[in-house]
Amino acid sequence: MDAERPKLFGTDGVRGRANSELTSEVAYDLARAAGSTLDGHVVIGRDTRRSGPMLFSAVASGFNAVGVDVVDLGIVPVGAVSRLGRDTGASASVMISASHNPAEDNGIKFFGRDGAKLSDEAESSIEDRYYASHPHSRPIDEKVGMQTRMDDAIQRYVDRIAQTASYSMRGLEFAVDCAHGAAFLAAPALFKKVGASVEIVADSPSGMNINEGVGATHPDHVAKVADGRIGLAFDGDADRLIATDEDGEIVNGDVIMAIFAEFQHERGNLKNDVVVATVMSNFGFHHAMERLGIRVEVTPVGDRYVVDAMRRTQAVVGGEQSGHILLEDRTTGDGLRTALRLMEVIAASGKELRELRTVMEELPQVLTNVRVGTKDGWDTDPDIGRAIAVAESKLGSRGRVLVRPSGTEPLIRVMVEAPTAAEATEIADSIAGVVREELG
Repeated sequence: MDAERPKLFGTDGVRGRANSELTSEVAYDLARAAGSTLDGHVVIGRDTRRSGPMLFSAVASGFNAVGVDVVDLGIVPVGAVSRLGRDTGASASVMISASHNPAEDNGIKFFGRDGAKLSDEAESSIEDRYYASHPHSRPIDEKVGMQTRMDDAIQRYVDRIAQTASYSMRGLEFAVDCAHGAAFLAAPALFKKVGASVEIVADSPSGMNINEGVGATHPDHVAKVADGRIGLAFDGDADRLIATDEDGEIVNGDVIMAIFAEFQHERGNLKNDVVVATVMSNFGFHHAMERLGIRVEVTPVGDRYVVDAMRRTQAVVGGEQSGHILLEDRTTGDGLRTALRLMEVIAASGKELRELRTVMEELPQVLTNVRVGTKDGWDTDPDIGRAIAVAESKLGSRGRVLVRPSGTEPLIRVMVEAPTAAEATEIADSIAGVVREELG
């Protein structure tokens, strides 16, 4: 790619430090580029970051400038953006959020008419228009786009996903960590509607405390609060769910997928006996699915790739170890809907989460993030290649090594699975040291 034309989109939209890398000007031009081929309207939601209103104004103005109307959903989970976009017949939907990143970052995620994230080709097309030298159209008079607000967006969303529940939640008690993020209004409304008894924490956003020691990236927080109950933790935009069981043990996306797959399989509802997971899923997940007679379709990291594979295989369960779980509508990760489904399984089975989680046994896994000056050339660096080869030779069939660049941050991720945590840590540290020396 031309050095003067940096790539805008990562694995999860456009992301960067707000007002530094991701400026109002970038957001405005990006929305103009995205909106120049649209008709109808666009819905836009955001999380609780201080920079959210600034970027919303820029994105909304960019769409309006090319004649596209905008509906402001306010602070809502990303699942609401996808759902309400579909329900209102929007040409596209946008979430302004940097997900699990710290408060100083922000991002812009685009969704198509079907509520799923855009394909690589669609994102490349937006980038082409963003960088194009010819001007965008400038409609005037009644063709200029307008902005309206959907004041009942949360209620509409909650009503829609509550309708999917087949079992009563009454009598269930658990703690919910909203990460001071997009779920802080919607989660209490949802669980109140379905009759569950919940303690809500991390629901006081300041604009700068999103994900700070709380949420899906810090599940130990909700585990302490839950104190013998189930804990549910969302991330900043609430597309992820990480749970903790009655003993305070973490139940990650792999385990949640395994629970869902077993539950649906036993009832004859797991279409084609297939689930979709990414390359990051633990070997233990694969072993559990093999034991159950369920095929695993493996994709690159990114829930858009999971969606594509689910649609191709007609799978009704898919997702990522990080807690992005996709269900039968095959659109995007929705942490609140995932949480509702998990509590349904508990209600329907009569089992505690600590029993359900035994469907799989995780192989010890270590993930080391190496901050680098550049991610370019990591996969062709001979020293990094040798370090990976040595590690793979040492592990053989007892484990695996996966090294990949982050799609959203200047990081190289080193993941190692081994029979013991000590061996996994030793191998991960050795590879990370080489990566740091070569690219640091």
